Amino acid sequence: MATEVTLPRSDGDAATRAFSRWLAGEGERVREGQALFEVEAGGATNAIAAPASGVLRGLRAKAGDALSAGATVAWIAGEEEPFDADLQALAGELRALLAPVAPTAEAEAPERAPPGRAPVTVAPPAAGGARLHRVWLNRGEGAPIVFIHGFGADLNGWRPLVGRLPETCSALAFDLPGHGASPFTGEASLAALTAAVATGLAEEGLATAHLVGHSLGGAVAAALAAAPGFHALSLGLIAPAGLGPEVNGAFVAGFLRARSEASLTPWMRALVADPAALGPALVKTILRQRESGGLVEAQTRVAEILFPDGAQAIDIRPLLTAIAVPAKVIVGVEDRILPARQADGLDGLIALHRLARVGHMPHLEARAETARLLAELVRAGR
Repeated sequence: MATEVTLPRSDGDAATRAFSRWLAGEGERVREGQALFEVEAGGATNAIAAPASGVLRGLRAKAGDALSAGATVAWIAGEEEPFDADLQALAGELRALLAPVAPTAEAEAPERAPPGRAPVTVAPPAAGGARLHRVWLNRGEGAPIVFIHGFGADLNGWRPLVGRLPETCSALAFDLPGHGASPFTGEASLAALTAAVATGLAEEGLATAHLVGHSLGGAVAAALAAAPGFHALSLGLIAPAGLGPEVNGAFVAGFLRARSEASLTPWMRALVADPAALGPALVKTILRQRESGGLVEAQTRVAEILFPDGAQAIDIRPLLTAIAVPAKVIVGVEDRILPARQADGLDGLIALHRLARVGHMPHLEARAETARLLAELVRAGR
């Protein structure tokens, strides 16, 4: 991983300093200790040295920018190291958001934990004091499969699929912030959603797991697999967000606007190739959840941040190139929410499964096939 170039902290400095200029350019080879950029404060100009040797990449500061201590302004990568600025920035955000999860030096000695589980610590709840709702859908053997649902859904959508998996598979499902029974803290970025799930895993004592995500949850699963401090054994993405810019903006808006069974049902039918795959109970459940208040507002905020103006503002392709575990992407050819063609051109080591006569919900429309593919993935990741 590339080395972050940050504005160092220094006693007596102003809270912020103005970036003056770069002393080296994008792609230039630099050496540790070399003057890299200049900042100004109180009329004085100071040169900041490079923290490592390598190639200067991803310059993020320009003349006049106000920088706080610790701000990342660039990275120094190895000579042949692949580099993606978005991936590096996301990793930095996750490190910052997950920092409180690490046990302090004063923490009591941890309990012994079984394989696949981290020692139990004094890990705090998710950001903002909100604890994500989660349910163990099955208690089996070994490292569990962690399920992360999509936009507007909740963890109960995984129950039919889990019932098709081998009984030996442990399954833990989360409600994302502002979904199901999980509170919303106001943070709707991909990094914040990922950090919330990571904190929930820390609360469960899990340091490693198989990850499965649908739609928005697929983007969260991919980000978690690439996050520092967590070890993914395998990655299963079902109709994942973040593979291209297209999203059915009319569906997102209509889904959020609907307040009755009559108005919500047509939008729910857009999720599947065969409307018979979705019974009326699901529509009733969503409407009942909305009666508790806050869910629509929270999900609207998520949509504004991640799907602005009917487009996807997240890109998980750089994350997938950095993941070195068995991975599968499962899409429905008739997906009307996130076009299946956006999954084309993935890294050759990622298996792509295109299911005919299936829409945006392969885990409901093709349960047996999806369960078989995920069981194969778990076996490969052990």
